[in-house]
Amino acid sequence: MRAASLVDSFEEHRPHLLSVAYRLTGSVADAEDAVQDAWLRLDGADSDDIEDLRAWLTTVVGRLCLDRLRSAAVRREKYIGQWLPEPIVTPLAGATPPDPLEQVVQLEDNRLAALVVLDSLTPAQRVAFVLHDAFAVPFGEIADILGVEPAAARQLASRARRVAGAAPPPVSDDEHNAAVQRLMEAIATGDLEAVVAALHPDARMIGDANGTTRTAVNVIIGPEKAARFFLGLVQKYGERSLLGFTPALVNGQLGFVNSGSPGDATHQGFPGRIMACTVVDGQVWAAYDIANPEKLRRVKVPSPWTTDSEEK
Repeated sequence: MRAASLVDSFEEHRPHLLSVAYRLTGSVADAEDAVQDAWLRLDGADSDDIEDLRAWLTTVVGRLCLDRLRSAAVRREKYIGQWLPEPIVTPLAGATPPDPLEQVVQLEDNRLAALVVLDSLTPAQRVAFVLHDAFAVPFGEIADILGVEPAAARQLASRARRVAGAAPPPVSDDEHNAAVQRLMEAIATGDLEAVVAALHPDARMIGDANGTTRTAVNVIIGPEKAARFFLGLVQKYGERSLLGFTPALVNGQLGFVNSGSPGDATHQGFPGRIMACTVVDGQVWAAYDIANPEKLRRVKVPSPWTTDSEEK
């Protein structure tokens, strides 16, 4: 295969490979690195011997992501607080030019609630389940990646499937948007009862900052506790904390980017963060506060607190 043709063929499969890698790792950076490494493997291989390029690349990406998952498991042992997937944030109107990652988040399997559940799996379980159930990779090939027998790969996927079934099913965009907007409006009023009413009876709030800024270190369970946490943040950081929220799509669903605040005479400043939600039965079932700067490197939103002179 000619070099130019090989490049074109690889680029044709890039969105698919990014989707595979992101669902396997929950990390944009790891996904992009794995796809780039897959290109290097392809460039150094005898492409004439590859019968099905998409399948070959999918398997290569799966093997590369398994290494990254094992490395991430070690890193998490020293992580402070909760670990959430790295969000994919896109403008409400879509990026120009289109970002390949936009195609990734069009898949409901990449909603945050589903990825959070996948994070509870072992690396081997996640690879077996995602590659087989989401991308139809045969168990024989998965077994080769994991270094196990096909029967063991099948069992790993079965165990993961039971765990993954705990993720709430996605709702329509209209239902999601209405529930999230209701919660934000309730927080803006400062009315505790209104905030509680916007939250699901099984609501939880999950923060991820790795000790870099203030958020909930432990998962907050229950609508009243979560509501008091939200209102406490507004009281601590002031109304500017609400004004800083810019609507955006977070993994394909309405969420918010807060570019942070420098603070003022009476309120502390805080760095940028992402707020995302999962909706169940018309109420917010989970709220995610993603504030670890390592997971926000791709997010670029102008700060409402930047002066004209600073922008220049």
